Amino acid sequence: MHISPVLWQFLVKWLHASALFPAEASTIAPWMDALYFFLLAMTVVGVILVGALLLAFSLMYRKEKNPVATHIEGSTLLEATWTIIPLAIFLVCFVWGALLYFRIYSPPVNAMNIYVVGKQWMWKAEHPGGQHEINALHVPTGKPVQLTMISQDVFHSFSIPDFRVKREVIPGRYSTVWFEATTPGTYHIFCTQYCGTQHSGMIGEVTVLTPDDYDKWTKESTSGMSLAQNGERLFASMGCNACHSGTAAARGPNLAGVYGSKLTLTNGSQVLVNDAYLRDAILNPSQHVTAGFAPIMPTYQGQISEDGLIDLVEFIKTMPNNYRVQQTLVTSQSDQTTPAAPGMVK
Repeated sequence: MHISPVLWQFLVKWLHASALFPAEASTIAPWMDALYFFLLAMTVVGVILVGALLLAFSLMYRKEKNPVATHIEGSTLLEATWTIIPLAIFLVCFVWGALLYFRIYSPPVNAMNIYVVGKQWMWKAEHPGGQHEINALHVPTGKPVQLTMISQDVFHSFSIPDFRVKREVIPGRYSTVWFEATTPGTYHIFCTQYCGTQHSGMIGEVTVLTPDDYDKWTKESTSGMSLAQNGERLFASMGCNACHSGTAAARGPNLAGVYGSKLTLTNGSQVLVNDAYLRDAILNPSQHVTAGFAPIMPTYQGQISEDGLIDLVEFIKTMPNNYRVQQTLVTSQSDQTTPAAPGMVK
């Protein structure tokens, strides 16, 4: 559908100024709005057409003009016309919507990843650099941002109307969505899935900054430890380095560089190692036994939070070699063999 750019801007600005329509603050928003207005126009035209035909036939074939019912033969051409034209319009809507769907849920390879954990009743955002936010999210303009989301309790739904972003947040499963903000400012975050008594209070704000301001914010907001560094500490404290040391005698598979590769399991099937697989392998290891290894890994179900799982996954994702694992293993062994000083508890 072609529309004058001037008319389009007038329509969008008028709707936004009258509080009838959210702002267009992401690259996908104009495309979503174009489909929405097409569906709206198609609906209005359909209502007017059906209403006009109903009125015309009511007048033409009223009792005063046709006291005796007139027999009318069917028209194959007419029936084919009112079948083919609506079908073509519906197919256009289907293809248009499918293209938008794949565009929204297929993030670019260079997208910046931010984790979002939904809890009753708040949103927690975790940046790779270690920045943590509650009911807030800071992002730069001109940079694709992928949100990897999961719920810690019940079903939620993450929505930013000004970005035309909405995605279900499900317990036990990662879901992703991406956007690229275009206009600096502050925009609302909503939960659009009823999730309990304080559902209406599960709101937040997205603050869109220029790239320079975003870099300044990340430096000022860092906790001093990245997610991967937190994951490294957790990896060592839980004893994962004892089995996944990367040596020939290791009892567990080598994790260095495993992210993004395909693993062969004991049942002969192959799986892609991504965030979801790593999370499930930690919680349900007996279902993901790598070929050549015994099913000896214990489950960590109920022993680690979603935040901790995110840290572990980030550490494994960024593990290019086993040097850090072996260093933590040596440190752990040294701590166990070093005698405790008087008055100290090991």
